[in-house]
Amino acid sequence: MLDRSWIIEHIPHQGAMCLLEKVESWDLDHVRCRTARHRDSNNPMRTSGRLGAAGGIEFAAQAMALHGALMTTMQNAPTVSAPPKAGLLVSVRNVQFNVTRLDDIEDDLLVEATRVSGDGRNVIYDFKLCDVARLLITGRAAVILDAELIGK
Repeated sequence: MLDRSWIIEHIPHQGAMCLLEKVESWDLDHVRCRTARHRDSNNPMRTSGRLGAAGGIEFAAQAMALHGALMTTMQNAPTVSAPPKAGLLVSVRNVQFNVTRLDDIEDDLLVEATRVSGDGRNVIYDFKLCDVARLLITGRAAVILDAELIGK
């Protein structure tokens, strides 16, 4: 299991903005993370002391970034070259919120991202956030890799 210090070293989200704490499992197409940061009163995603369910999309986006970082470290993955320098979340679709807020969830959040398709320029992930007993948020996201190359 990879911990928060490893995660901070491998994704662009730093300090309090790094919302994931552990990687529980991962493979070529999937990553599953765990966190309690949704309950942290200093979570930078909070507004007026609350963390709305839409903030869960950022948890999922970080899981996607983490999956990309893990792919660059995985041995025997010949299709993976260098990690993208910057990613850009360009769309989320079919998002279903089964709760209105996350800060009142007592259990840890399980954050999963599953790669649906992609190439060296973009990737599509399905994502979900759960607690121990409930599906909280689901959706699909598109990410452009190497976003700094857009317009060049």
